[in-house]
Amino acid sequence: MMKLVRDARTLKTKAIESLRTAMTAFNSYDEMGRVTTVLMHTQHACEMLLKAVLVQGKMKVFDKDSGKSIGFEKCLGLCQAHHDLTADEAGIMRAIDAQRDAAQHWFVVVSEDLLYMQLRALITTFDAYLKRKLDEALQEHIPPRVLPISTKPPGDFEFLVDKEFNYVNELLQPGRRARDEARARIRAMLAMEAIVTDKVEISERDIDRIEKAMRGGAGFAAVFPRLATVGTTTEGEGVNLIVHFTKKQGAPVHYVGGDDPTASAAVREVDLRKKFYLQRNELATKVGLSPPKAKVLRAHLGIDDDPNCCHVFEFGAQKIPCFSDNAKRRMEEALPNIDMAELWANRNG
Repeated sequence: MMKLVRDARTLKTKAIESLRTAMTAFNSYDEMGRVTTVLMHTQHACEMLLKAVLVQGKMKVFDKDSGKSIGFEKCLGLCQAHHDLTADEAGIMRAIDAQRDAAQHWFVVVSEDLLYMQLRALITTFDAYLKRKLDEALQEHIPPRVLPISTKPPGDFEFLVDKEFNYVNELLQPGRRARDEARARIRAMLAMEAIVTDKVEISERDIDRIEKAMRGGAGFAAVFPRLATVGTTTEGEGVNLIVHFTKKQGAPVHYVGGDDPTASAAVREVDLRKKFYLQRNELATKVGLSPPKAKVLRAHLGIDDDPNCCHVFEFGAQKIPCFSDNAKRRMEEALPNIDMAELWANRNG
């Protein structure tokens, strides 16, 4: 057996303790706080395991400026880059973290089937990574009888998320008075997108957009294009069930770009912020013009009216136009062929 350094041994123990607590909560008869307890302790188990691997690999886990230990996302990135954590393994850990974040800071509703499938996938990943990097098997610490147990077969992930989507649609029907639950379930589905994307931020504006799209009759693939690319493989059954999440080879539907502002049902606020990251003054500096002259050039080129160049973010009553690299490129390409002095002189004409 591999000899672990002291801190790695402590972190590994904390990881397994948290996982045991999560499994006990999952199998509990008590529903009060059950899902939140499961998500919080499962996420903590993942972070402690990642830090144990990093410490054993002699990597620094404390920020040199703040003196505090690094967070979950940083750990995940370092383990992927330097310690053989696969993209699929990182995906299920990130999905659990995103749902834990939603549960801890607001509220979330995760269907029993999807919670069970994700936990089984997490157990599969935890066990594999523990063996691969710390040379220990999970069964040495958690007997199979206390692993997540369900009287319902997990089914196929694609079937389960489609079923959840249809149920949310039912909750949104007039007269149901179940909008809060519907939005909590939408929040959980958004968090599950972390299985196939490395950055998930869930805003109420995203949920508003999805709710509006669903009320308008948009289909699952249009509203959750990332989840439509997720597949699962399963082996065994009962306590020996092994689940892997994977990204399908070739999406069965047209994948809508996350930064396409015309696809309002699928677009996420975090994607828009990545694409439209330049404010007016920053754009002007990039192209080498003063803000007033940059505004005149934008008007001449129709930049502000081009949805691929400009997007207006709304924060309450405040509206802030932001610009993409497309705007910068168009302005830079136009400048050599435009007489800015003449354009400026005729700006009010």
